Amino acid sequence: MNIKKSILTLAVLSTLSISAMANIPTNEEIYQMMQEMKEEMAKLKAENKELKSDVKDVAAENEDLKGEIGDVADATDEAIKAQVKLFNKTTIGGYGELHYNNLRNDGPKGNKDEMDFHRFVLFVNHEFNDRMRFVSELEIEHSFSGDSDEDSPGKVELEQAYIQYDLTEKTSVLGGLFLTPVGILNETHEPSTFYGVERNDVEKNIIPTTWWEGGVMVEHEIMDGLSTNLSMSSGLDSDGGTFKPRGARQKVAKAEAKTFAYNGRLKYTAIPGLEVAGTINYQDNYCQNEIKGCDSAVLYEGHFVYNRDAFGLRALYAWWDIDGSAVSAVGADEQYGYYIEPSYRFNNAWTMNQDIGLFGRYAEWDNADGNSSNTESIQYNFGANWWVDKDVVVKVDYQIQDVGNAIADEYEGLNLGLGYQF
Repeated sequence: MNIKKSILTLAVLSTLSISAMANIPTNEEIYQMMQEMKEEMAKLKAENKELKSDVKDVAAENEDLKGEIGDVADATDEAIKAQVKLFNKTTIGGYGELHYNNLRNDGPKGNKDEMDFHRFVLFVNHEFNDRMRFVSELEIEHSFSGDSDEDSPGKVELEQAYIQYDLTEKTSVLGGLFLTPVGILNETHEPSTFYGVERNDVEKNIIPTTWWEGGVMVEHEIMDGLSTNLSMSSGLDSDGGTFKPRGARQKVAKAEAKTFAYNGRLKYTAIPGLEVAGTINYQDNYCQNEIKGCDSAVLYEGHFVYNRDAFGLRALYAWWDIDGSAVSAVGADEQYGYYIEPSYRFNNAWTMNQDIGLFGRYAEWDNADGNSSNTESIQYNFGANWWVDKDVVVKVDYQIQDVGNAIADEYEGLNLGLGYQF
């Protein structure tokens, strides 16, 4: 019985062993499996290498992006610095005047009752370096300038546009468009710097302010408080008729330059509050050789300005000597004008930190003094300036005119003005 059980058990075990041995892979199968594993490992290594390469590319792109961002930031910074530098070396300023005139007139033009934004001016100046700079002044007169068919009274004018170069600490040369150094108002005429709503008629009609030319000028400080200006420029061009210098200004607009003008001024300012100056302007032909009987012209001008505490005094004399038979025929060979203007300024009036100034002016001028008839004009002005701020002024004055020629315009009445500068 036991022998039978042992034989049976042995048979079962043998069968199981044979079955298990039947599932063991052969050497070829094992080799095939190892090859497949190698291929999978190779694929994984390749993918890992590719992944590492992609990571490196991303990192490189990131570094490039950082560099580009840095370059943009640097460029922006340089642009900002350039703009700041330009702004620091470029200045903008200006001034303006609003006028109201209520004047009676027995002459041919009739009364003047008008409101006028007389001037709007912008200054743009730039300093290239410590020795060289640009100066400009652009002006709009009478608020609006349009086409000729619009009957516009306005003008757009370029009064200054020049380059100035300092040769030494005491000597500079400038070239371009500049105001002629003559008189009191021609170079300095911001509304807060003078009395009266309108610029005085002597400097307007005789000098004639505002007068600018194109050319070259040398400025030199001889000693402390003593300076000179010498210039060669385009000149006046009278078209005949009355031969008044105001109408002869060419304003450097395709100006005739057959003959040049030569201007020299000597100015003394060594004493605080005092200015004494004299100017001679010579031109070989007052009509640019276009009118027979119109020859050389010389302007002589001298003025005196004195301010001591609240008291002020201005005085000026100007005289034209013009040669030529056509000029003398209408009495324009001799033209003169002068005025005297005392003033008194109350500082900190009304305890408001505002100034009020009172003034009076006597003026006389004649654009045909060579004529035997009485053609002189006399004008009285008296009024006040109220400086609301040192750069903002309200003006009022009353004027009385007496003209020798009975058929000429003779204005009398009230002027009001508002002016500013910045």
